[in-house]
Amino acid sequence: MDYVITPDAVSFFGRGLRRPECVACTEAGAIWVSHALPQGGGGVVRLDADGTPHPIVAGEGAPADFMPNGWSMAPDGSFLIASLGDSGGAWRLFPDGTCTPLLLQVDGYPVPPVNFVHLDEAGRVWISISTCRIPRDRAMHREVADGFVILMDAIDRPDTARIVADGLGYTNEVKVDPSGRWLYANETMARRLSRFELKGDGLGSRQTVVDYIDGVIPDGFEFDADGGVWCASVMSNRLVRVGPDGSQHVILEDCDPAEIAPAMARWRDGGFTRDDLMIGAKRPLRNIASITFGGPDLKTVYCGSLAGDGLVTFRSPVAGAVPPHWMF
Repeated sequence: MDYVITPDAVSFFGRGLRRPECVACTEAGAIWVSHALPQGGGGVVRLDADGTPHPIVAGEGAPADFMPNGWSMAPDGSFLIASLGDSGGAWRLFPDGTCTPLLLQVDGYPVPPVNFVHLDEAGRVWISISTCRIPRDRAMHREVADGFVILMDAIDRPDTARIVADGLGYTNEVKVDPSGRWLYANETMARRLSRFELKGDGLGSRQTVVDYIDGVIPDGFEFDADGGVWCASVMSNRLVRVGPDGSQHVILEDCDPAEIAPAMARWRDGGFTRDDLMIGAKRPLRNIASITFGGPDLKTVYCGSLAGDGLVTFRSPVAGAVPPHWMF
């Protein structure tokens, strides 16, 4: 793919959002995005066609330090949400604002702050833990690999929760690919895209799909209909498409090479910090962190971010793969 779009050619959609880190679309046209409140808490927001936000804020039952991050939609209209608050856990947010635990313990231990929750086509729940370290910034080192993945057989089966992959370098988004054969995972501090073959009630060993090109600090990703994987990179505000052959193509970027080079040097020598991660927040794309495809033809790209108040959007020449929640 030789498609490239410049930052001045994208549009911005939505307004009044805070930390719109994760976004998802449905066939009915709804656009949903995570939303954190300034005083703590938050939930998700549905955006009208004109960008007007309609929030569902976690109320009764939510932990005091609830901080929504990556999430999935459930068939009943609820949301399965990762909380980055120190109390951790994965939570279920209902349309009336009621919040109940999805998973708080695994193997007898409290679930740490959660990065992402993925509900796959088979109804299984995959939960990514970036690190066991609190604060999480202590894991922003390329040699720290204490991230892991939890699998639940169904939304209402916390008793089936077990760790199915570990030793990951800051686990970020995890998703089952359209074939249903592989679980893909972005490892942020290891700067690689990995995958695991689904085997029975667990996973095979980790396989490296790609080590990302210099300047990519991977966060969220999505599959396209042609077998590619689109990765959103914080810091460099890049969208990189990984082709089926492992090639990497930069579709969009918004960064200053004079800032990216020394940040990458600090990543290599172990001096990388959150200040480096947040370099992208100073640019117009505001640290893009996730990507999804929407619109009737699944060719409208929407990117969430860590520091924006709306979504980055543009048209793609290739459609996204149909996500598990498309018909919800």
